[in-house]
Amino acid sequence: QLQLVESGGGLVQPGGPLRLSCAASGSFFSIIAMGWLRQAPGKERELVAVISSVGTTYYGDSVKGRFTITRDNAQNTVYLQMNSLKPEDTAVYYCNVKTSSRISGYWGQGTQVTVSS
Repeated sequence: QLQLVESGGGLVQPGGPLRLSCAASGSFFSIIAMGWLRQAPGKERELVAVISSVGTTYYGDSVKGRFTITRDNAQNTVYLQMNSLKPEDTAVYYCNVKTSSRISGYWGQGTQVTVSS
């Protein structure tokens, strides 16, 4: 069983930085990929970023150049460094982790990010 715990969300001023973390724990096989998705009220779920087991990254167009996804394989943790935050970045951010035993992935509980003055 894999448990995901997200942290780092909160209220931040426009233009400010914020870093989200998602730590995996429990018994599981090798992680294939880790990523972040977000959903704002009234909007569809949006893929934010993903990183593969070999370090390949992908970013959604709306966050390219501002967000950076990294991972610590030893600690089974994925991070999302968010810079130059905009009010439109306000959403609940979810992490998703795919493992060799569950390709469809596991989900974190979600963490609220609010960008407002």
